Amino acid sequence: MIVSPSALDAFLGASDKIALVRLAVAKGSTPRAAGTWMLVSEEAMLGTIGGGQMEFLAIDTARKLLGEAGSQSPVLDLALGPEIGQCCGGRVTLKVVLLGADEEAAIRAEVAANADALPSVYVFGAGHVGRALVKALALLPVRAVLVDSREEELDRAGPEAEKQLTALPEEVVRAAKPGSAFVGMTHEHSLDFLIVREALLRGDAAYVGMIGSKTKRASFERYSARQEPTVDAARLVCPIGAQGSRDKRPEVIAAFVAAEVIAVLTAETAATPAETAGA
Repeated sequence: MIVSPSALDAFLGASDKIALVRLAVAKGSTPRAAGTWMLVSEEAMLGTIGGGQMEFLAIDTARKLLGEAGSQSPVLDLALGPEIGQCCGGRVTLKVVLLGADEEAAIRAEVAANADALPSVYVFGAGHVGRALVKALALLPVRAVLVDSREEELDRAGPEAEKQLTALPEEVVRAAKPGSAFVGMTHEHSLDFLIVREALLRGDAAYVGMIGSKTKRASFERYSARQEPTVDAARLVCPIGAQGSRDKRPEVIAAFVAAEVIAVLTAETAATPAETAGA
């Protein structure tokens, strides 16, 4: 589960008393790695230590701690086997404490650092598919930015989306950090061509995609050869999200494109079998 700074602020502001559950030790096959944490209040939770009966037991323990003034911070030593209804086969040690100032500061710093480290995905074009793609990406460990020159179209994306209003999208491409992903899906083919050409010229983009057909790709290759022969057009993904579905609804296209982008961005950070959710 991805915890954003804004989600953390909202959670901390909603409760006066919060428990911190941290996975202190993880041996063998476990749903999450040591150091993973979650916050528990009387009414809600933020984060996850892996789900299943292990997490239910941790939540129950945390809420008992919240309700018992002066009680000691418990430690749970759990074998993830049939006795608790899980079959991971590993063993975990969970520490449950009341969230104090020091723990809160550490959690805030960790969440901020994780947010800064997220790869950026720039979606150029706030049309139906662009808005749907940003919404799909919001569930993934990326920073998604919707870019357009039309303020009224950006406004349609809602307040939760990060937006950038600009008449010079190529400057956004140039200013992006290394390893970013770029998706061109604007209202003009020539603008898409400009954006993806700039992204390919960088040489360090993790993913460069453009909405359209094989015919549009061929047109871009001819355009690119005239404008900048050194561009490696072979690195362009076009059509995008073409993993087998012929469904052209914006939300369906967005789902396939989001999967395509995240597969590239997480290729080197995929979870090991011992850290797979639901183990």
